[in-house]
Amino acid sequence: MVDMPKPNFYNVEGGGIQVTYSTTSIKGTPVFTYHDASGVKEFSGEQIKVAQTDIGTLVTVTLQILVDRGSTTFSLLLPLINLTSPAGAHITVEGITTLNKFQNFPVPGQAQSYTVTEMQGIATIVRPEG
Repeated sequence: MVDMPKPNFYNVEGGGIQVTYSTTSIKGTPVFTYHDASGVKEFSGEQIKVAQTDIGTLVTVTLQILVDRGSTTFSLLLPLINLTSPAGAHITVEGITTLNKFQNFPVPGQAQSYTVTEMQGIATIVRPEG
């Protein structure tokens, strides 16, 4: 079996959201940037949660925490990508915005709701300088 290179940098956009995600940086930690109409939010290291699943890699950041309401998270669902070109690969991924209801005093019923956004862009290999 041939081992093909895997990307470490993703740049995708769709539905008014732009995301860049690098699995490593010059500091050796991942970096995630989320940009929408409300502004830019940057995350690094332990602020980024990564989970390997059967359907791809789920990369999640917390966009907002409201003490009296709950939180909003954003997740990228990244499929397995085998690179065949140094220029990278064009990709289509899913961005999932999750509204998490306040759980200190749980209310009956559904506690999470999702908005799924199709996003397109590129996955490539970037080597940090240094």
